[in-house]
Amino acid sequence: MTELTSFTIAQARDRLLRKEFSALELTEAHLASMERNKDFNAFITTTPELARERAKASDERIAAGKAGALEGIPLGIKDLFCTEGVMTTAASHILDAFTPRYESTVSQKLRDAGSVMLGKMNLDEFAMGSSNITSYYGPVKNPWKAKGGSNADLVPGGSSGGSSAAVSGHLVMGATGTDTGGSIRQPAAFTGIVGVKPTYGRCSRWGVVAFASSLDQAGPMTRTVRDAAIMLKVMCGHDAKDSTSSQMAVPDFEAVLGQGVKGLRIGIPKEYRPDGLNAEVDALWNKGIGWLQDAGATIVDISLPHTKYALPTYYIVAPAEASSNLARYDGVRFGLRQDGKSLDDMYAKTRAAGFGAEVKRRILIGTYVLSAGYYDAYYLKAQKVRALIAKDFTDAFKKCDAILTPTAPTAAFAIGEKMDDPVAMYLNDVFTVPASLAGIPGASVPAGLTAEGLPLGLQVLTKSWDEETMFRVCQTLEESAQFPTLGAL
Repeated sequence: MTELTSFTIAQARDRLLRKEFSALELTEAHLASMERNKDFNAFITTTPELARERAKASDERIAAGKAGALEGIPLGIKDLFCTEGVMTTAASHILDAFTPRYESTVSQKLRDAGSVMLGKMNLDEFAMGSSNITSYYGPVKNPWKAKGGSNADLVPGGSSGGSSAAVSGHLVMGATGTDTGGSIRQPAAFTGIVGVKPTYGRCSRWGVVAFASSLDQAGPMTRTVRDAAIMLKVMCGHDAKDSTSSQMAVPDFEAVLGQGVKGLRIGIPKEYRPDGLNAEVDALWNKGIGWLQDAGATIVDISLPHTKYALPTYYIVAPAEASSNLARYDGVRFGLRQDGKSLDDMYAKTRAAGFGAEVKRRILIGTYVLSAGYYDAYYLKAQKVRALIAKDFTDAFKKCDAILTPTAPTAAFAIGEKMDDPVAMYLNDVFTVPASLAGIPGASVPAGLTAEGLPLGLQVLTKSWDEETMFRVCQTLEESAQFPTLGAL
């Protein structure tokens, strides 16, 4: 039999229904892969017995003809999603041993669809990072290695680095991620997988540990575009518990696949070609433009004039919201508590011990820009610029149906390479942050390799609530690129 970890979600779904193998066999194969590849450090918590229990229940539902949309499919859940009875840490010391009594809406939807949770995925602490090196539980290793040169371990991107590494390395068939400024799309590019950030409001944020509430959005990370469409359909939907959750009907994203891009207008923003753009990234972008043109799309030059302000705007808005959201971690109600001589002393000692350096940095930035005398100069001005960035996209989509850009400015870099330069790390999000600020959907598709054999991704953006067009463009890129997947390890 073909190695069970090599199948895509779509392939495994169909074979499970035909009873070519059982959900338990599929789960056991992935548990074995997890054991072989513990060195990736992709998981914070593994749940093998729970996985076996759910796989057996899936086999019973399949036998009874009551299979769900993801029946028996082994998934990883980013450790930012609260999971009933399973420790949820956000990769932070301050949430030591926190075990929720409830399930996040997104993970509940996946559970209700029959998926099998293999464990909780490692991430940058509180989703703050672009490399998965800020986790209290240690860095995640990218399954890919550079050819011919250094044998250094590479970052998998962040913050959803555990999810991306596990999907790429065939430890799980798919995983949840969250995207605040690129934390699904950038790691997807670094590990050669598909990552989708849907429109803000498509997926409920209830039960997801908050970083920046006006930006955070859940999405799927998979090895193919079809798999991402299957997962996203399950994850989406209105949730009365989340006031930002949309009541719009959820389309069947898988149904649009195969429609191609003939007649679509693809926008190419001139602002995404900065001086010094990596030559291999630029060449792949041009190749992607050619693929879409050959498939019948029309290429349109567009302008997004406020793009240059996106990163500074993001690094005011996101830390400001983080400083507010993370104020709840005080040692009183849950998680870590350090003894102190007074209540204030206990607060200070708990937060000093519980938060890592990057989280502290962003809390301090956020508290500063919200403070008296600086609110108008920084936070209020950033919100105004954010509105201009969103308007740029609104104007651009009058001229085009989708936008094509690179996902990240470089391929994956070595663990530790940029640890001492936070600004250099922030620049990893230069192509992904604008869409996050605008709340529009975006996806990264693996499209090529560098000379060292490392993955590069192309990013597709569409107007709000038009994920269907995004999936059509992504599938055309996928078919044209014929990306050489890493394969089962």
